[in-house]
Amino acid sequence: MEEKALTTNKKALHINLSENLYGSFAEIGAGQEVARNFFRAGAASGTVASTISAYDMAYSDALYGVREDQRYVCRERVEKMLSVEFDKVMSILRSERSPETQFFAFADSVTTINFRKDNQGHGWMGVRFQLHADHEPNQVILHVRMLENDSLLQQRTLGILGVNLIYACFFHWEYPNTFIQSLLDNLGRDQLEITMIHMNGPELDYVDNRLLAVQLVKNEMTPAIMFDRYGEVQEPGDMLYKKNVLAFRGSFRPITYVGIDMIRSSFAIFKKDKDYDRENTIALCEMTLNNLLEDGSFHERDFLARVNILTGMGQNVMVSNFKEYFKLVHYLTRFRIKNIRIVIGVLTFMKVLDSNYYKHLNGGILEAFGKLFANNMKLYVYPALKEGENELLTSKNLSLSDDIKYLYLHLVKCRKIIDIENINRKKMNIFSHDILKKIQNKEDGWEKLIPRFVANMIKKEHLFGYND
Repeated sequence: MEEKALTTNKKALHINLSENLYGSFAEIGAGQEVARNFFRAGAASGTVASTISAYDMAYSDALYGVREDQRYVCRERVEKMLSVEFDKVMSILRSERSPETQFFAFADSVTTINFRKDNQGHGWMGVRFQLHADHEPNQVILHVRMLENDSLLQQRTLGILGVNLIYACFFHWEYPNTFIQSLLDNLGRDQLEITMIHMNGPELDYVDNRLLAVQLVKNEMTPAIMFDRYGEVQEPGDMLYKKNVLAFRGSFRPITYVGIDMIRSSFAIFKKDKDYDRENTIALCEMTLNNLLEDGSFHERDFLARVNILTGMGQNVMVSNFKEYFKLVHYLTRFRIKNIRIVIGVLTFMKVLDSNYYKHLNGGILEAFGKLFANNMKLYVYPALKEGENELLTSKNLSLSDDIKYLYLHLVKCRKIIDIENINRKKMNIFSHDILKKIQNKEDGWEKLIPRFVANMIKKEHLFGYND
């Protein structure tokens, strides 16, 4: 039988009654409810050294430094707050408290929905904490996106989340999956999304933050997570906001010459767009969770192999739970993307054109295409060789059913569907599943079918079932 989660009040009281936990609370913006929960629980004098609400920007600047970009709701701000507050607690109280005291600092910077309801409530929060007295601290930081349509409700939710985070840091730190699931204790998935989490420190060095991030998607705590080209977990909004985005979906198991050619040739088209800006454009490889689950289970090593290869090639990576392409586009639009370009192989594109794929929607394929072909979205279609022939299969010579023919022609005429023409025909008959089978069956010659970097990494790390 699954153990019932403690209420927020009981978690706060448990911490307050713990003899050795003592720290400070610093909050900017709308996150004032966290410290309040500890006061309301009782016995707060056993835990709370100080609380501060640096609501005024000038006051916040005096405490934590001036930000040139004037962004106060950001990761860097919360990390600065944690550093300042933890150092302050240690310098003032280290000699005053019991030698067994485990000090901590909690900080958040949050904005909730405004009176006009034309903004998105979100924020950062974190804890810097000692798991053993007089040891170097650990740190956990996360980003939350608020979904409720009322500022008071969002504040209440933030207060619960903050208590859950502090409690998890001290009582669930050894079990990362339990840690992240406990963050939603006494909360519903319709109240918030946790879009990013990062753990580090002497006792947390065993944690792979990439695996932790994927658990957020797997546990339906967020629809997507992102890694930058260096393999670091990032908050999607920070990477995507107001950018031009080129997204290529695949299984990448492993990536082939065709996959690389799709990225290269599609980017060449994008660069000719009048709105293209090199400094404000991001390309990413996207994997759906369905591609990462085999027989319903998540294979960590296989997932990390794909991420390591892609980031080793300098690619940004997204992992999502979007089965349909239109859901991916809808997600990207939340970040006020300037232009969206989705790269798709023509064989996959044929499945997207199948109206049976959208029977679960009231509006069928019309509803799906209305969401897929947003005003700022275009589909780049990569061709394939017709079976047994040397002729290319493109968007121009597909066999179309009568129910979508004229809709399709309209999209082509409006240049919503664009063929990728400058391609490498020599590598078009190479498919990931064939290479994977050759690797696992110990067949010779598979190394020549994929980039040298990828082949060397598979051999070196014994990826995808490779054995000498």
